[in-house]
Amino acid sequence: MISSTLRVLSLLILANFSFAANGVQSQSSVSTKFDLDSSYIGREFRIDYEGNQFLRDGLPFRYVSGSLHYFRLPATYWRDRLQKLRAAGLNAVSTYVDWGRHEPSPDEYVFTGDMDLVRFIQIAQEEDLLVILRPGPYICAERDMGGFPPWLLVKNPNMKLRTRDSSYRGYVSKWFSVLLSTIKPFLYGNGGPIIMVQVENEYGSFPACDFDYTTWLRDEMKKYIGNAAVLFTNDGNADSYLKCGKIAGVYATVDFGSGADVASSFRAMRNHEPKGPLVNSEFYPGWLDHWESPHSLVSSLKVADSLNNILAANASVNIYVFFGGTNFGFTSGAEFGSYYNPQPTSYDYDAPLTEAGDATEKYFAIRDIISSYLPPSHTPQPSPIPAPKIEYGPIILHRAGSLFEALDKVSEPGGPSRLRGLGGLVSTEYPLSFEQLHQSHGFVLYETRINRVVTDPALLNLGDLRDRANVFLDMDRVGILSRTRKITSLPMHGLIGQKLRILVENQGRINYGTKIYEHKGIVNNVTLGGKVLKGWNMYRLPFNDTSLLDKYIDASIAIAQGQPANACVREEDYRLPSFYYGFFVLPQETTTIPPQDTYLSLDGWHKGVAFINGHNLGRYWPVVGPQATLYLPGVYLQPPPATNRIILFEQEKAPCNGVDTSCYVNLVSQPVINGPTPGGQ
Repeated sequence: MISSTLRVLSLLILANFSFAANGVQSQSSVSTKFDLDSSYIGREFRIDYEGNQFLRDGLPFRYVSGSLHYFRLPATYWRDRLQKLRAAGLNAVSTYVDWGRHEPSPDEYVFTGDMDLVRFIQIAQEEDLLVILRPGPYICAERDMGGFPPWLLVKNPNMKLRTRDSSYRGYVSKWFSVLLSTIKPFLYGNGGPIIMVQVENEYGSFPACDFDYTTWLRDEMKKYIGNAAVLFTNDGNADSYLKCGKIAGVYATVDFGSGADVASSFRAMRNHEPKGPLVNSEFYPGWLDHWESPHSLVSSLKVADSLNNILAANASVNIYVFFGGTNFGFTSGAEFGSYYNPQPTSYDYDAPLTEAGDATEKYFAIRDIISSYLPPSHTPQPSPIPAPKIEYGPIILHRAGSLFEALDKVSEPGGPSRLRGLGGLVSTEYPLSFEQLHQSHGFVLYETRINRVVTDPALLNLGDLRDRANVFLDMDRVGILSRTRKITSLPMHGLIGQKLRILVENQGRINYGTKIYEHKGIVNNVTLGGKVLKGWNMYRLPFNDTSLLDKYIDASIAIAQGQPANACVREEDYRLPSFYYGFFVLPQETTTIPPQDTYLSLDGWHKGVAFINGHNLGRYWPVVGPQATLYLPGVYLQPPPATNRIILFEQEKAPCNGVDTSCYVNLVSQPVINGPTPGGQ
């Protein structure tokens, strides 16, 4: 990656070619000066407190916006989703900025491809949409760690996020110097489409209530935003939220969903903003999901009725979310109420546009309500019939080998340099957390040997496990420990010399509440029969990309040449954490480029991660639901005659019995995100 300074300069230079008051402008007509204010080209978006309204270039204005997060779908699809949003009558799009994705490691900035924020903003303006930017730095959004980069906890394990903590503020300031300099040319007063910029996010729900922090953050953002856009906050619709969420000099708004009392909600806002436009910054047309719990559903009639009441109050509104998309890879997070509660890969949210971008009944109900209040869009309406999806059928998979056999090939070098061994091996007296191993996501395999006689049975205790562990003695699974089920110990029998192996999965970092700064993995000493176990080897398995997996699969194929597929695989081997692979060519009649979308059905598989052509599609866990398929964008597929590769890391049990036809997955045309769960279906 290029340095932050060069990256920012290049983005600013590119931005200089783009925006004028009414659209795209030639290079010669744009100034190279970047410290612009609203007087530079006569554009202004501001609050008229006396008239209780927004003014856009001096004229009364209100927005009906929809949340659509650029980082939750391939960049190739941005224009399609934005066009559909505009076609529903919306005149603005709202997006969070995911710091953790833009800066995956310190000083490594990513503003290209699916993270090209500048290009997303440009496309939005080209599609006649204003932009509401929500840069956090904390965003929640059901994202891993609420959008924070986990390496913050490597830099300072005791860092207090979302407070005046000087270490935390230093990293935020550095990040904002990159991000806000990048977006500055696209602020409304500077010729761009960004009319609003949010300061923090629902801070009134965070118990720190640190006004020194929020005041500092306001001033830090103001250095870049100036008067070129309106700064605002967003909090729940009650005084208890707004009393700590309101920041002096920043416009306070509220959020509430379908069925809420609109008048009461806006009264709470008026207690803190006596004058100015009414704003619901997050109107919920659906709701988020959790593994093991039923899929959330909200009726179209209820959504339309509530939206009508909001617009009838002459309020501006942002629909959260209008399009949800997908938490590809390890980007889905978790909540912690009375227990740890991770979220699935799909972020469909029962939104007006589905995970694959198809218009729903709710979409058209919302469009009809908006048409009564705002001028219609001239963008062509999307079809009420979902776009066709590929239904390819079964793909035979082959077992490459168990994780234990592949460790030296698939574990990633790294961690503290003083502790590194061969490959991805790290050795210490006591187990280390993910952060101590300099790892953000994925898995860590912890190994030690039993070196004394233990009782029969002896209790293995991991204490505060984060988050799920498969426990093995040599090659035999002796149990599963689960944070979600508050199971952190199990009885077992072990003999001197046996190898104790604990495969720990980070199921998603907490994105809401006081535990957003917690560490992952084994975070305290492990005891067996009340005695502390020492002498640990740890293998880092972040699976950030598939390069090591691809090499391992290629080597496995070479070894297996001339042998029947899945030959000599014992039934018990399918119960080990293992890697499976398969190849497929799309039908010759697949003429669209890119190919059409599809869904990967994992019926019969237990728990793991799926990769297609180097893309991490995310976690699967169909045995507990509600999600049983993974959305597979067509742009991730190779058109015929090219060959596509699929890799699964199945942690617990494959639905195979040694017969080729028993070991497969399917590409299907319909998603299953509302499957049976232990929580109610």
